[in-house]
Amino acid sequence: MRYLLDTHAFLWFVLDDQRISNEAKSIIEDSKNKIYFSAASAWEIAIKTKLARLKIEGEFESFIIEQLSTNSFVPLSISISHSLYTHRLPQVHKDPFDRIIIAQSALENLLLISKDREIRKYEIAMVW
Repeated sequence: MRYLLDTHAFLWFVLDDQRISNEAKSIIEDSKNKIYFSAASAWEIAIKTKLARLKIEGEFESFIIEQLSTNSFVPLSISISHSLYTHRLPQVHKDPFDRIIIAQSALENLLLISKDREIRKYEIAMVW
């Protein structure tokens, strides 16, 4: 199966945070699954670390690259089609990072790994 990590799911998994569900952790750890990591999540984490709203060990860029490599996560760039698709989405969720991730999930046919209740209001496949 192919999955896309929401930003919090990525962070909770790589930081071994107890808030990640057993199902999400099991999906991510299953080598038969292909797990994608959005450029939107990297951007969101970059902003939060720069504003000191999120603390990670070491240098930001090294942290992201190391986690992608260690966990065999597949980077997913933001395309023009992803950006344009956000215009079709209802204004249920105003967070621009989540809206891009929703668009990527829909257009790339990826199951989204997320706990976000607002995202559940969209018609995309999700697991938690």
